[in-house]
Amino acid sequence: MRLIFSATLMILVSAIAPGVSAQTTDAPLTLEDVAGIPSERPTFPQLDHPAINYEIEAPADAVAVLNGRLLDGSAHLKFDGAGGYLQSLLDTLGVSVDTQLLVFSKASLQRKEIEPKNPRALYFADNIIVTFIRGAPLLEIAVQDHKQGMIFYVLEQKPVETAVLERGNGKCVNCHVTRTGMGMPGTINRSVATQEDGWPLQRFGSYAVDHRSPLAQRWGGSYVTGITGAKHMGNTWIPGDEIPDALPDEVPPKFSSLAGQFDLAGYPTNQSDAAARLVFDHQMHMMDLITRVGWDARVALHQEPGGGDIVQAILKNDALELVDYMLFVDEADMADAVVAPSKFSKSFTAKGPRDRKGRSLRELDLKTRVMRYPCSYMIYSAAFDALPAPAKDAIYSRLWDVLSGSERSEKYVRLASADRKAIVEILRDTKSDLPRYFR
Repeated sequence: MRLIFSATLMILVSAIAPGVSAQTTDAPLTLEDVAGIPSERPTFPQLDHPAINYEIEAPADAVAVLNGRLLDGSAHLKFDGAGGYLQSLLDTLGVSVDTQLLVFSKASLQRKEIEPKNPRALYFADNIIVTFIRGAPLLEIAVQDHKQGMIFYVLEQKPVETAVLERGNGKCVNCHVTRTGMGMPGTINRSVATQEDGWPLQRFGSYAVDHRSPLAQRWGGSYVTGITGAKHMGNTWIPGDEIPDALPDEVPPKFSSLAGQFDLAGYPTNQSDAAARLVFDHQMHMMDLITRVGWDARVALHQEPGGGDIVQAILKNDALELVDYMLFVDEADMADAVVAPSKFSKSFTAKGPRDRKGRSLRELDLKTRVMRYPCSYMIYSAAFDALPAPAKDAIYSRLWDVLSGSERSEKYVRLASADRKAIVEILRDTKSDLPRYFR
């Protein structure tokens, strides 16, 4: 029996996780409260803060809009076969099946049905993640509201005359408010070794994953297709009771397709695409950072509507972290990975927008780094555009400091002058709200 291993990717469901403060607070902020970047300081934006009202204020996200259409009869979801409402929901929300990622770790509200022979499927667009488990009673959906951040919904998998999505209860928030998510309802993208039935083996550690994570720590508990050469934690698990003292140091099995690995009935494709996985790893933390900056700004401006010292301090610190991540400053090296072209690569790149030279921030590199031009396409997201004006001012100011070269810290050396120039030119042509100094 060959020894194989795996890990956990958790994503979908949202009130308060263990170790995260749940107190109601509108206490005045101090400069000490707002010192440091968001991921390194205690969380102060509480869900029930008057500037947040997470569980009270009606969201205006894509699912809320869809529910309105379902109720007035202008949209309808079709129940079909083993996938139930999956395909119809993806089509209605504009989520491509080419984004399919398959996860076999039991890291979900509906963990009972998950195993390597029946993986959980994730599908994503710039503002939404849809989760499907064959045979499970619910589809799970996380969507980024432009103001409130991640909102969680479920859709019951049984045919009815008018299917509507229901906002998730406290079980969702209980999982999805975490320290790694910076204390707000957000995403959870983790990797942890598993047994052959999909149960996590925490003894080997658990990794929070984003584009800064070494490939060797990523994708445990998940299938990955279309990548060779690189060590990662995907496509493998530990069989039976043979739990070793350490995980094997070897390149995992390589799959160009998952046909023959398990019954594919209900899954729209036979892929769990490596390019989609790399983009997903970047996007999840980018979404959380945008939400956190928005919450911080709203809370600070609630206290100092005129934009005093507290506002200026917190937005300066928030911009430092967000811009570094947006520009892939600490991105992990991909030199050993070979990622095959795929339908996802083509469809993702085709979305644009493009500058007058035909360039786009959605173009993929997939050789030494994820993006051809290292600046996040999430700068075009509705959540970014809806940030309070002082927050965007701070972000654009910091972005210009780095791209113009006036910021000379050593860690920015990896941003080549040609890349900086290309990013500025692309943004000039595709981002209408850029400050004048970019032009």
